[in-house]
Amino acid sequence: MQIELRRFFENDDIKQDFDYEFTCDDKLFSEPVHVKGFVKNSTGIVSLTAEADFTISAQCAKCAKNICKNMSIPVSHLLVSKLNDEDNDDFILVENMLLDLDGLVMEDIYLSLPLRFLCKEDCKGLCPYCGKDLNDGECGCKKPVDPRLAALSQLLSEDE
Repeated sequence: MQIELRRFFENDDIKQDFDYEFTCDDKLFSEPVHVKGFVKNSTGIVSLTAEADFTISAQCAKCAKNICKNMSIPVSHLLVSKLNDEDNDDFILVENMLLDLDGLVMEDIYLSLPLRFLCKEDCKGLCPYCGKDLNDGECGCKKPVDPRLAALSQLLSEDE
């Protein structure tokens, strides 16, 4: 969605609501992203405030189960038509008075995503030796002995 911002920069106390959906080509997003919010100029400050709701389809990083997770993130930015300091990340520079809202929302979404997804916070993952899902119970497989400690296990077996 493109928003023409010229009237916001030229007029005080103006507000425009929006409520729309857009699809993302990324396989993580199983459904369209829903965005609801507004752009307003209040006493000469143009701001964007919105909420983005979306569903992520991914695999658990520990047990590889498929998961779908509903998420919601706030989107809030101050918009400017020119910058005095190019290194300032506090403002979004809107060139040509046209704001690409989809791109800005997707950038905020990607920055808010966790580094890895888990099916549950205390996921135990898979046994590294037999591959059994440890969330379903212990696997019972015999763990190999570290070769550096093999001599110690021989000492223990001689005492018996």
